[in-house]
This record gives sequence, C-alpha cells and structure tokens, in this order.
Amino acid sequence: MAMKWVIDTNIVLYHLGGRLDEPIPAGEHSVSVITELELLSWDQLDQPGDAAVRAFLGAVGRVDLTQAVKDAAVVLRRTARLKLPDATVAASALATGATLLTADERLHRVPGLAAAPLKLKR
Repeated sequence: MAMKWVIDTNIVLYHLGGRLDEPIPAGEHSVSVITELELLSWDQLDQPGDAAVRAFLGAVGRVDLTQAVKDAAVVLRRTARLKLPDATVAASALATGATLLTADERLHRVPGLAAAPLKLKR
C-alpha cells in the first residue's frame, strides 16, 4: 500500500522553486484546498509560475473541506492554537490518514499529527 501524503504550501513552493535537497517521497499525494487557494492567489506568481502551479495541482489530489476536515481543524485551532489555514491543512492530513509534508516546525509538534520534513538546499 502506498504511503499517503498531504503536501503543505511551503513544500510545494520549495519544490517548484528547486529548493528541496531531496525529492518529494513516493506515494499518494494530495494538497488541502487551502494550499490550492494559497498557491493560486500568491501575489508573486508570474505566468510561468502560474502554469507550474496549475500543472502541479493537476498531478495531485485535493482534500476538500469535508465535515471531518472542518471538525479536526476546529479541534486543532482550539487545542494547538494554530492559525486557521495551518489548522485546516493539518486537519486535511489527519482526516485522510496521511502524513503532512511541511517545513513548518510548529506543525511537527502538534500531538497526534504525523508530520515529516524535507531537507532544503543551503
């Protein structure tokens, strides 16, 4: 069975910018609808960047705002005091039984959340 991953916005940006020192691990990949919105609305996105983002999003799945994601986000917001976008991205991983790929150190300390970092180029 393939490993399931939810990829955080920062990892997508590092990946597209060639800043990851290692590839995104093999498996079933998805992003939260929040990551999709963050990527598509990024104010520094030029035409080639927009095309790269859209190609990436077309190659991965999307975790929508299901009731399970919303419920988990509320719990994470209250208990871990995360900002709503971070809570929703983390909840997307929790609700789908996936590991969150993120460079956000705070998310690595959320109890019950499986989170993994990727090394960045120096």
